[in-house]
Parts: sequence; structure tokens; C-alpha cells
Amino acid sequence: MHHRATSRRTLLTVTAAAAAAAVTGATAPLAHAGTDDRDLRRLISRMSLEEKVGQLFVMRVYGHSATSPDQADIDANLKEIGVRTAAELVERYHVGGIIYFTWAHNTRDPHQIADLSNGIQKAGLAQPTPLPLLISTDQEHGIVCRVGEPATLLPGAMALGAGGSRSDARKAAQIAGAELAAVGIRQNYAPDADVNVNPANPVIGVRSFGSDPRAVAALVAAQVKGYQRAGVAATAKHFPGHGDTAVDSHYGLPTITHTPEEWAELDAPPFRSAIAAGIDSVMTAHIVVPALDPSEDPATLSRPILTGILREKLGYDGVVVTDSLGMEGVRTKYGDERVPVLALKAGVDQLLNPPKLDIAWNAVLRAVKNGELTEDRLDESILRILRLKAKLGLFKDPYVTHAGVDRTVGIPAHLAHADRIAEETTTLLLNEGGFLPISRRTHGNVLVVGADPASPSGTTGPPTTTLAQAFDELGFTARALSTGITPTAAKIDEAVAAAAGKDVVVVGTYNVGATSPQRTLVSRLVATGVPVVTVAIRNPYDIARLTGQRATLAAYSWTDVELRAAVRVIAGAARPQGRLPVAIQRADDPAKVLYPVGHGLSYT
Repeated sequence: MHHRATSRRTLLTVTAAAAAAAVTGATAPLAHAGTDDRDLRRLISRMSLEEKVGQLFVMRVYGHSATSPDQADIDANLKEIGVRTAAELVERYHVGGIIYFTWAHNTRDPHQIADLSNGIQKAGLAQPTPLPLLISTDQEHGIVCRVGEPATLLPGAMALGAGGSRSDARKAAQIAGAELAAVGIRQNYAPDADVNVNPANPVIGVRSFGSDPRAVAALVAAQVKGYQRAGVAATAKHFPGHGDTAVDSHYGLPTITHTPEEWAELDAPPFRSAIAAGIDSVMTAHIVVPALDPSEDPATLSRPILTGILREKLGYDGVVVTDSLGMEGVRTKYGDERVPVLALKAGVDQLLNPPKLDIAWNAVLRAVKNGELTEDRLDESILRILRLKAKLGLFKDPYVTHAGVDRTVGIPAHLAHADRIAEETTTLLLNEGGFLPISRRTHGNVLVVGADPASPSGTTGPPTTTLAQAFDELGFTARALSTGITPTAAKIDEAVAAAAGKDVVVVGTYNVGATSPQRTLVSRLVATGVPVVTVAIRNPYDIARLTGQRATLAAYSWTDVELRAAVRVIAGAARPQGRLPVAIQRADDPAKVLYPVGHGLSYT
């Protein structure tokens, strides 16, 4: 853990009076500062135009510390942003928020994250107009996680969809939210409100709760309540719905061909549900929906979609945040200079992570100066952003403590809840002849092979090792052999040789396609005569392209908590309880359903 040089009391003493004066015009302690709309409007009226523009941006920054990052991170910041540190970013651009990423080295461990958050808040309150920042991240759990162990890692959305429990979804969000808040992250870009009706969706998949709009809507609402009760702003994404795409908007611009009626029936219910639950923020999608906006502008830049539908038709008046402006989907039609201006004209409040901050920031500044955007329009968005900061208590006390981290993050009670919830999500799809559960007396010698994708948080796995260790802990003898997502002929031969003398082979499969060599791996292992059990560690559709195995389970993610639960189910230490939240179609005839929504076996 990292030692914090400046105490929380000192930080508050240094900044409280100035920040309180900025909000109220007085020198009262910050804890007594008024933060109703009248006070916030007074604060906005004192801000310079440059400060106002800055409040609209949420930006990445490299480094584990706000003032003393590693040299490599200083170099990356200078190259990409033109500043050395997070503190300099706040000072120069007056940004309203910062987003944390694992790859930006923001999330090494809980105490470090807390210190980074405090350093950022100190920089915010040292500005001419002292303002706390809204620190955010993508902590969906499952396959999208920025804060890793020792924080509690929980089942992701589709796993929760398989569990079908609103109370579990709410509890998972409440645990996740409490741990984020403890390290100073107060806006989470979750839950995913997309309805995954397209099995070929390359970017959503298991990030969605499922394919039934009503079931997704119920779980979205449960998570909104869980996060926000824990003091974290939840974010429903990706409006107007990214569930039926075959293109990843990180790399291209997808088109959704739903009619207005189909959109209302399939895509809208989870967002309506989130709004009814009091959602604090909604994230836009970089997708084209011609039926909702014939101009074919991305939804992020579409006034008919964001103002006409989200604001006016659905009645939402909270914060609207873009998906990352560095994604290709929003950069395809317009240049980086136009995108932030068009987003604001469409109805956006927060501009997330532009590729070049100086270009985006100056473009908005020029648009106000030349009259394309009015200062009143900026004030609208800033008021929404400041309302959210006030609701979260950031004007009263934006700081966190190591003691608070230790009381909250990765505590035994949270870890136990995560294990229990995961057990209720594991889905048994196939169990030929009642092969499962296996006993260590009859099938004690286990070979684990398969895919080892990188850990979402950088702190778990690799999956084959995690699975083998979980068997060992239950009294089995297990060997792990990583064969990869695209196993070579040599790796397949190695796996076949390793299967000799084993009682069972467990194969972790990962998004098996028509030409995937994972199919060859499974068929060759089946041909050895050793019983094969497959575990789908991402999308549950793999079973449609595999034959000959004795049993198949869906884990919905390769994080440790879900893999351990799958092993407990295989070994009979837990009963399979999950039910498919999506339909699995036949590979040879996608018009026919192999396993319907709700399918899931149990043990007699």
C-alpha cells in the first residue's frame, strides 16, 4: 500500500473555505455550503468561459499519482495531452471529470487509487473557481473491469441475467458501488442497458443482461438502485440501444435497422426503466438509427435522438455523457474538431475522452465565441453536472481515507456475496447421461485446457490456472495446459497427449466460431475416449458449434469468481441454478433454436 503524504484533515482545511466561498459567496465551512440550484447558478455565473468549457470534459490521464507519476506516464501525458500530470490537466483545462483506466496505470491498488482521487480533488479545489471533480470508470464487472483484486469482483451482466434475481443484481451493484466510492470513484459507466438480440454482436454480448427487454429492464433498474444507494452515479448505456449490431463501434459505425416500433419494443424498455429508477446519467451510443434520425448522424451527435427522444419523449433531465470520443464510430462522419460541438448541440452534457483534448476544448471555446453555441447552452449542461456533484456530496467532502478503503474494499462479507451470487448464475446447458457432477473418487485426475484471454482487470487468471486451482482446492488433482483462443496443431497434439490417463478433461472455450480451431481441439479430445466437459468462458453460444462432449456449462466470463463457481458446480459442491438469458441458435440453421431463453439443467 502507498503512504499518503498529506492527511485528509489537511486537505480539507486547505480547500474547504475557498470552495465554500465559491458556492455560497461566503467563507463558511464547506460542509455547510448550500448546493441548491440557486447556489449552483451563482457559482456558474462566477466561472470564466474557459472554466465552463472545461467542466464539460471528462478526460483520461496516465499515472498512479496526481502529482508524481512514473516517468513513462509523464511522457505519455505530454505526448497525448500536453501536460505532465493529472494536477496539471486540471489546472490547464479545468476538466470536470477524469476517467480511470487500468492501462493508464490509474488502478494499481485500492490505497493508491484513493490517493490519486484525493490528489485530483485537491487540484480541483485549488482552481480559481474551486470545484470538485467527478471521477469515473467502467466497472461493469464480468468482462469489463478497471479496478481489480483485492477489490471484490462480481459476476457480469449476462451472468446476473442467468441468475434472474433482482435482489442479487441490486446487491452486486451496491457492493460494487460502495467499493468504488471508497476509492473516490463516484460515477460508474454501468449498468449496460442494451438488449443483446444479436448473437453476432462483437462488442456487447455478455455485457448485456440478456435478450428479453422486460427482464433486462428489471435488472437495469435493480442495479441503478444498488449503485446509487451506495453513493455512486449509475450510467445506463448505450442509448438508444447497442444490442443489435454486428459492428464494433470502437472500430466502425454500426447501423441499427429497427423501425420506430421495434425500437420502442426492444431497445427502449431498459432505458425507460432506468429513468423511472432515477438514473443519474445516460451514455450515448456511436450508432446510426435511420428510423430515429434520417440524417444518419451517430446517436451521440443526433439532436432528434438525444433531445427529441431521450429528453422530450422519455422525460429525462439528468446528465448525458458521450461514449468515448476516441472511438471510430463517432469520428467517421465528422472530424475531431466538429464532434464535441455537434454533441453539445445534440443535447450532450459530458464529453468523454476526446483523442486530442486541446482540439476538442478549443473547438468548443471557439463555437461559443463565434455564436454557434451560446453560453446559456453551456450553463444548462454545467448545471446538470454540478447538480450531480452536489447530490453525491462532493461539495461537502470530496476526499476518501485509507481507513474507509480498509473497511469497505474486498472485505470478507463482499467476497462471500460474490461467490454466492456467482453460484446462482452458472448455467448447465448439457449433461449427457447425468455425467455431472463428478466425484474426486471416480474422476479425481483432471486435465484443464483451453483459452486464456487476458484478465479484464489485470489481476485475475489465467483461466486454465484458475480452473485447475479450484479443482485442487476441492480435493482433485488437476493440471492446467493453456491452448489459447486459436490453438495450433502442435498445441492440440500436446493437449491430446496430456489427456492420456486422465479421468476427465475440462475445456475452457471462448467465442467459438465456424472456423475456430477450438472445435478441432474439442473433437480431438473427445476422440481420446476421455470424458470432456466444456465451459464457455465468454458468450454462451459456443455449444452450437461443439459436439461429443459429455457436459457443457456457461460461465459468462473468465474472471475468477465465475470460474470458481463453475468448478464447484462440476464437482457437485454447488447446484447449477442459472437459466439462459439469451437463446442459442443452431449453427447449421440459425432460424432454429437449439436452446431457448430459460433453458438450464439442474441435478436431480
